[in-house]
Amino acid sequence: MKLAIIVLDSVGAGELPDAQQFGDVGAHTINHTLEATGVKLPNLSALGLGNLPTVNADKAAQPTGSYGRMREVSPGKDTSTGHWEFMGVQLEHAFQVFPDGFPPEVMDAFTARTGTGYLCNKPYSGTEVIKDFGPDHLQTGDPVVYTSADSVFQIAAHLDRVPIETLYHWCEIARELLQGEYAVARVIARPFRGEFPYERANELRRDYSLTPPPTVLDSLKAAGKDVIGIGKIPDIYAHQGFTQEIHTDNNTDGIAKTLQRLQEPYDGLVFTNLVDFDSKYGHRRDPAGYAQALVEFDAALPQLLAALPADGALFIVSDHGNDPTWPGTDHTREHGLLLVYRPGHTAQVPGGQALGDRATFADLGATVADALGVAWQGAGESFWNRLK
Repeated sequence: MKLAIIVLDSVGAGELPDAQQFGDVGAHTINHTLEATGVKLPNLSALGLGNLPTVNADKAAQPTGSYGRMREVSPGKDTSTGHWEFMGVQLEHAFQVFPDGFPPEVMDAFTARTGTGYLCNKPYSGTEVIKDFGPDHLQTGDPVVYTSADSVFQIAAHLDRVPIETLYHWCEIARELLQGEYAVARVIARPFRGEFPYERANELRRDYSLTPPPTVLDSLKAAGKDVIGIGKIPDIYAHQGFTQEIHTDNNTDGIAKTLQRLQEPYDGLVFTNLVDFDSKYGHRRDPAGYAQALVEFDAALPQLLAALPADGALFIVSDHGNDPTWPGTDHTREHGLLLVYRPGHTAQVPGGQALGDRATFADLGATVADALGVAWQGAGESFWNRLK
């Protein structure tokens, strides 16, 4: 059986009940992007996007897919938290953040191991930090270390000053150091290039995640299923539970490689993340760019759906919000999107199925395991029987 999950990174579907705790009451990534730009998403709307509660896209009289939203029970609104919960890991405590930068004991250990100094060491926008610290970095060769509202230790370096393999090595050192008391969810290599104000070399970005507890992906792999991670998906799970990993440069590349892999033989799961919504447009508060990325995915959707066999299924989901009209540059605490397409099933289930607000993101992983006949005893409740 061919299953596929495509994560529209940060395409949130409206505030969660606890949004007040995160300062996100009123955030709605989908609605505010569409309202700010006036774009239409006809193919997503046909699946049932506009039939979701609170979503103001065009409503389908008879959706071709099943539709719902997912609640995140883990505390947090970052990539690792959302993706881990997708595959059955519900966190009791949020990943640690460092709003004042990393303490001297961390940075002293980092410089001792790397033999360098460092610049910045405080929360910063990724585009602004290279403008503000790039000239000093080019002069000294010291890495630019910064964090954000997420649990991340980010290291930026110019490709003409620091070889990419050296940057990756520095990240590996940081990953070894940032455990236990100082554990962060991800260490991220952030190379940049060119002349001032510089350009981020996102295709060379690399994420170094904490190793998650056992996930649905591990169960699938142990059962002999194919588990194919496309884009930054394998990084998020510390490369645990995959049988194949496929690198992508951007959303366009990710869509193309997902389509190609769907058209090739496999028995199991293709799991893709399309990161540009978040990294290029959400954090930069660019609703026009965000909308255009949604339009691009919407235009590609018919080809993706056509590539599924009759017994397959495509799950379109999101891991958090990043409302491009919201104050600041942080993610927003929102419901995850849930759209599911099963070829040949709309005739049997007219109008698709309203899946409601799922109690946890982990219902996604439980459903995938159920569909593939793989035992999963962890968090989540399968809704596969609703899709038959």
